[in-house]
Amino acid sequence: MKSIIMIGAGLANLGAAWQLQKSGHDVIILERHFPGCGASGTAAGLLSPSAEARFGEARLVELELQSMALWPDFVAEVEQDSGMTVDYRREGTLLMAPEPDDLAAIEHLLAYRESLGLSVQRVSGHEIRELEPGISPRISAGLYIGSDHQVDAMKLTQALTKAFLNRGGEIRVDTTVVAVNEALGRVTGVIIESGVGIGASCVVAGPGAWAAKIEFQGAISPQIRPVRGQIITLGLGNPEICKHVIRSPRVYLAPKSSGRLLIGSTIEDVGFDEYLTGGGVRNLLHHARELLPAIDDAPILEMRTGFRPVSVHNEPSVSSSSVQGLVWSVGHGRQGVLLTPWTTRTLTAEVQAVMSV
Repeated sequence: MKSIIMIGAGLANLGAAWQLQKSGHDVIILERHFPGCGASGTAAGLLSPSAEARFGEARLVELELQSMALWPDFVAEVEQDSGMTVDYRREGTLLMAPEPDDLAAIEHLLAYRESLGLSVQRVSGHEIRELEPGISPRISAGLYIGSDHQVDAMKLTQALTKAFLNRGGEIRVDTTVVAVNEALGRVTGVIIESGVGIGASCVVAGPGAWAAKIEFQGAISPQIRPVRGQIITLGLGNPEICKHVIRSPRVYLAPKSSGRLLIGSTIEDVGFDEYLTGGGVRNLLHHARELLPAIDDAPILEMRTGFRPVSVHNEPSVSSSSVQGLVWSVGHGRQGVLLTPWTTRTLTAEVQAVMSV
C-alpha cells in the first residue's frame, strides 16, 4: 500500500509530491491523461499579482504575494533537482490602454493596487515604446509593473515531473480516479475507472476542474466549476516582436524564450466544451493587434483551450477535509501557476501533519 496517493498531475500536486518524496514519503500520482494535460499545461505562466489584482480580492492578492516571494528559490531548487530550465523571466509587464475608457479603468485600479502596497509605475506612450518599439502608436499611456514576472508553465510541469521521478516517485498516466473511499471516518484509498482499488494512508484530491466527477465518500467536495480559456500561440520571429508581457484589459501577450508568443484571456462558463470558437479567436487576435500590430505577420503555431478550476469564492482550498487523511488542493482558478510555490509549501505541510497522526 502506498502511503500517499495524489489525484492529478498538475503543478500544485507535482510540487508537493516532489517535496514529500524528498522527505522520505512514498508517493504515487494518478493522472487521468498525462502531466500537464489540464490547466497547468495550457496556462500562459503569468506571475502577475499586480496586473491581475481585482476589487474584493485582497486576501487572494496576499496569497499571491506570499507565493511571488518564494519563486526565485523555488525555481533554483526545481532546476537543480530536474536538470532542466523553466524559463523564469523578470522583464516585467506592460499594462496598456488602447481605448480612452481603458485609461480611466487603469487609473481607477491604480489607486486600488497602491492601497494593497503593489509596485506600479505610470508610463507614457513614448516610454512604452522605448521598452517595446513595436507597440502601436495609438497607445498613449499605461503602467509598467516590474515586479510581475512569468514562467513557461509547460517547462515547469516537465521539470517538476522529472524532479519527482528522480526522487523515486511514481506517476500512473491514463488512470482516472472515480471515487475516494473511507471507513470509520478515515480515508482508505481510491477506486480507479477499471474498478480496481488502490489503498493509501493519505489521499490528496487535486484533480483540477474535474473535482465534481469524483465521488468522495463521507466528505463534501468543494464546489469547483470548469472555466474555459482559449489561447493562441504565434511565432515570435527573429528579431522577436516583443520581450515583455503585454496586457490590456481584454488580452495578454506572453513571449517565451522558446520563440513562442502566447495570446489569451478568455473566461467562458461553458462547462467542459473544449472547442475553440470563431468569436473567441477573432477577439483575441483583434485585441492583440491593437497593442502589437506586428502579429499580422506572425505564423500561427497552435490554438487550444483549457479549463481553469474555479471555486465559488474564487480562492484556492488547500486543507484537510472532514475525513481523516483526505486533503483538498482545489480551486486555484486563473492563478494556479503563480500560486505553485505557495501551494507546494502549504500542501506539503498539510500532508505531513496528516501523516504524523
